[in-house]
This record gives sequence, structure tokens and C-alpha cells, in this order.
Amino acid sequence: MRFDIISCQPDLLESPFNHSILKRAQQKGLVEVHIHDLRQFAINKHGQIDDYAFGGGAGMVMMIEPIDKCLAQLKAQRSYDAVIYMTPDGETLNQNKVNRFSLLQNVIILCGHYKGVDERVREHFVTHEISIGDYVLSGGELGAAVLTDAIIRILPGVLNDESSALTDSFQDGLLAPPVYTRPANYNGWTVPEILLSGDTPKIDQWRFEQAIDRTKQRRPDLLH
Repeated sequence: MRFDIISCQPDLLESPFNHSILKRAQQKGLVEVHIHDLRQFAINKHGQIDDYAFGGGAGMVMMIEPIDKCLAQLKAQRSYDAVIYMTPDGETLNQNKVNRFSLLQNVIILCGHYKGVDERVREHFVTHEISIGDYVLSGGELGAAVLTDAIIRILPGVLNDESSALTDSFQDGLLAPPVYTRPANYNGWTVPEILLSGDTPKIDQWRFEQAIDRTKQRRPDLLH
């Protein structure tokens, strides 16, 4: 799978893709992540990619021309399944959307900044608009990193144990059950006996019941 991320602050994306699971996924050749500096497509030698909004108001708006030029260059090299715009007023990201995106091959992610992009970009180029929550960040870069991380970790071969992703919260509509590790007794705080029994069917049932209870307590909306 290939990701092309368009940003006017590309340095913000350097760290997330150079460590841990995302780095190993790239080294294995399972995924490609390419970050493109929108200022390379600026309208003048000063690197301008934004301008004042028509009608006045505070804040600058990302211009359509640099974005169009960047998208045109990318699309001349390959076909893309989606052009995703990271924006606070997009559809809220959830695991079902992540699962669907993971089935694609080539994806462009456009990071918003300032007051956002010229509306014509959204009308004519963008296929999906995604938000990672009901709050506003300085730019779409952190949101793009979140989205990309969520997708990459469930791609086949990325995790050493592929079943691990299938038991994560939200994959089955439930929160994950509690987990424990050694020691079995720490300061008198003990691990549930069932987990030490070696009885796999009973352990699975316990985990399922715990997942339901936790979901009822913390996210009852998921059960609807």
C-alpha cells in the first residue's frame, strides 16, 4: 500500500514514520509513505501557498493552485483510490473506516492548515474528508499520522502476530477486555484465576464477558 501525504509542514511528519511498527512496515516493503512539501508547488519564489479569504475574516486559506499542481503531478504517475482531506468537519474516524481504507492500494492524504483549503479543492479533488475528533489542531499533519498508523498496523504482515489486531478495541464492536502479565501476584494484587487455568475455551468466554461489561460501563453507545 502506498501513501502520499501532502503538507505545508512536512517536518512534522518525519518522526512518526521513522520508528517502531511504521518503520518496520516500510523496511519490509509492505507499505510506502511519501511526504510531499506543498511549498514546492508555490505560486511564486517566496513559497506562497496561502492567501486572504474572499469576503474578509481572520486567518489565511490554502490556495487551490499549488494543491492542483501537486495532485496533478502525483496522478500523472499512478492511479489513486482515494484523496483524503484531514479536516475537523470531516467524518469522524472509526475502526470500520480504517478497515475499509486498508483495502485500498494508493492513497493521497491532504493536510489542512491555517483556515483550511479553498472550498473548490474539496468540491473537485477530495473523495473523503476525515476528522480524528471534535477539536481543532494546528494542522492536519498529526491527524494524517494517526490515520496512517491505524491503517498500516492492520495490513497483513505488519504485526508479528496478525491475530493481535483482530482482538483490538472496536474491531468487533466492543472494547478490549483487561489484560495482565507477570508477576501473578504483586503487592497482594492478583491476576484472575481463570487466566492461570490454561483452559482456553473458558478464558475466551471470560474475555468476551469482560469485553461486554467494559463496553457497557465505558462506551454503551457501541452496543446500540
